[in-house]
Amino acid sequence: MISTKGLSIHEARRHLDAGDFTSVALTRQILDEITRKDSLINSYITVAEAGALAQAEAADEKIRKGEAGPLTGIPVGLKDLIVTQGMPTTCASRMLENFVSPYDATVVEKLLQAGAVIPGKLNMDEFAMGSSSETSFFGPVKNPWDLSRIPGGSSGGSAAAVAAGLCLGALGSDTGGSIRQPAAHCGVVGMKPTYGRVSRYGVVAFASSLDQIGPMARNVEDCALLLQAIAGYDSRDSTSVNIPVPDYSALLSRDLSGLTIGLPVEYHGAEGMDPEMAEAIREGVQVVKACGAKTVEVRLPHMPYAVAAYYVIASSEASTNLARFDGIRYGYRTQNPSDLLDLYEKSRSEGFGEEVKRRILIGTYALSSGYYDAYYNQALKVRALIARDFTEAFSCCDLLAAPVTPAPAFPLGSAAGDPLSMYLADIFTISVNLAGIPAMSVPCGFTRAGLPMGLQLLGKPFDEGTLLRAGYAYEKEAALNIGVADPADGMKR
Repeated sequence: MISTKGLSIHEARRHLDAGDFTSVALTRQILDEITRKDSLINSYITVAEAGALAQAEAADEKIRKGEAGPLTGIPVGLKDLIVTQGMPTTCASRMLENFVSPYDATVVEKLLQAGAVIPGKLNMDEFAMGSSSETSFFGPVKNPWDLSRIPGGSSGGSAAAVAAGLCLGALGSDTGGSIRQPAAHCGVVGMKPTYGRVSRYGVVAFASSLDQIGPMARNVEDCALLLQAIAGYDSRDSTSVNIPVPDYSALLSRDLSGLTIGLPVEYHGAEGMDPEMAEAIREGVQVVKACGAKTVEVRLPHMPYAVAAYYVIASSEASTNLARFDGIRYGYRTQNPSDLLDLYEKSRSEGFGEEVKRRILIGTYALSSGYYDAYYNQALKVRALIARDFTEAFSCCDLLAAPVTPAPAFPLGSAAGDPLSMYLADIFTISVNLAGIPAMSVPCGFTRAGLPMGLQLLGKPFDEGTLLRAGYAYEKEAALNIGVADPADGMKR
């Protein structure tokens, strides 16, 4: 029997190429693990057993012919806002509960071309609006390290599935920290690439100027393999940037000599930081220095305004993007409306959850006549200032190091009815999306209660290679044994 506990993509690649097991056997084991564990975690919305096994058979044929690439035969899960032909794409919403896309997103095409196996679609906050994966119409995702706590959001299903060994890697989306924050809470690696590095074609939009698809995996080497597969120019996405994609795996190194890491004053020692989290970040910086990097203090003076600017911009774009779900063309439609206006009102009020409706209302208000200049236009000006802060900070350093979250994963339901506290949980991540730069979370240990923590590394535009290099060096030097969360066995680590 294959053990998927702790199995990484690159380790599985060696075993598949050596004939130690087949992709069909590996996929079957992943599907069995989903059956055994996911009733506890709720990380999957759709499990595509027949399709995954067929893809695995095709991968085994490629392996036998010597035509395998890095991802051939590797099970990779998809956040359920990435459209997949013939498979439901729900965005974790009643609005799209029965929607099946007639085409594949570009990132899906790229994964399938690389020979990956897709076991299913992963749970999330509804329409990616949330920081805890509790707003899903299909029920909350639970942190596999502690089932009483959130896994982070909105890509909570992606992070939880990787942490629990229910896929070897996954794709998530990051609009304000939705890859990095759940990666930190679940003890996996997650990267938000530069805006424009990965195609958004076929990704259901939340905030079009902020959304970015990125990889989540057990380690940095695997993250590099996934990013390699999905990165690159796509003419079908007008925001895609035609810049060459380097060989990320070739850039990985344990030596960080010559690199300078900036430590933003506004992040380190920030008010409200959990003491254990603050200590883990300080230790993480020391590990990076032990790899040969130098550190320098930098300032991001407009960071305190990021939360306000972000929620005006993101909600405004959400209001516009979600206007298409009106009960007419596709998606949820109310039963027996009295007239057209009643159809619109009831379809949207019944089809959307509370958090989605809250953000639509915020965005509609910010874009309305008389308030556009006071809110939306002002937020755009702050966004420009934040982007300038990063440009100036990177003039004296190669990367920035910071926390991902101010505290470890909080208990399920503890932030219910308090959206402001939930929004503030993203205080260390949202400025990255406003500036469009890349960033990643790498595990930096556990709290005394056994909850994972993450160190955030931020890079220059389109310099994901240096981020991966630094994350890889840190990971090897720290030599943390993260293990696999297995609530079905009662295992902590």
